[in-house]
Amino acid sequence: MTRSPFALAAALALLAAGPATAGPRVVSLDQCADQYVLALSAPGDIAGLSYRADDADSFLRAAVPRPAPLRRADLESVLASRPEVAVRYWGGDELMARRLRARGIRVVKIEEASGFEGVRANIRRVAAALDNRAGGERLIAGMDRKLKAASGAWGGRRALYLTPGGFTAGAGTLVGAMLEAAGLVPAAPGPGFAPAPLERLVLDPPAALVLGFFDAASTEAQWWSIGRTGPLRRLVRARAAASLPGSILGCPAWFAADGAERLSSIAKRGRRG
Repeated sequence: MTRSPFALAAALALLAAGPATAGPRVVSLDQCADQYVLALSAPGDIAGLSYRADDADSFLRAAVPRPAPLRRADLESVLASRPEVAVRYWGGDELMARRLRARGIRVVKIEEASGFEGVRANIRRVAAALDNRAGGERLIAGMDRKLKAASGAWGGRRALYLTPGGFTAGAGTLVGAMLEAAGLVPAAPGPGFAPAPLERLVLDPPAALVLGFFDAASTEAQWWSIGRTGPLRRLVRARAAASLPGSILGCPAWFAADGAERLSSIAKRGRRG
């Protein structure tokens, strides 16, 4: 699989933060968990990654060891890899988690995050389970540097986040926190995730749109797209201030700060122009 310059840059930045120390033998049960395991475990400690670990929408796909230890997220496959720790976000289920624990395997859950403090808690939880607290703190420090550099770049301009499926995000979501970190005010009609008011979008369009998952690598963009309708397609072309790839949106992780950084850089380029 061809590795994009963006994926390679992410992997190189990860390596620059310092190598993971030897830790427990670990498997990840979904693509989000893959990112944490790739960032916080030495390659020799990775007993298994999900089948989506090296997909185009995986943030750290360039860091996947070769040959890639890809495994199904089922009990038989996980047990065959003889792990000491299993990391999951949505992969597997609670029954499987209980069965793994009953066999002495530690199961670490990545929780939903409504802001960057939740991301910090996730990093510290997984880093502790993988005996790499120092690596976790490096990830947090890098995230916080990006957030600080992005702060206030848009100066309070209102923007509506929009996915191909017609959803938006407001306060109390990591996407909302990402917009706010770059100085944008989410223009969603309410908190949380909700269907975007599509008719109102056309009749009374927002000053700016921030698109999410519209990149070709995102599964959502391949399955469903509001951009197939003429008025919305024209609106997206006219009002889109930025388009964020699925690789930084699908997981409550440190690279959400890369979204804020991208938004900030667009604002700064606009001011220079």
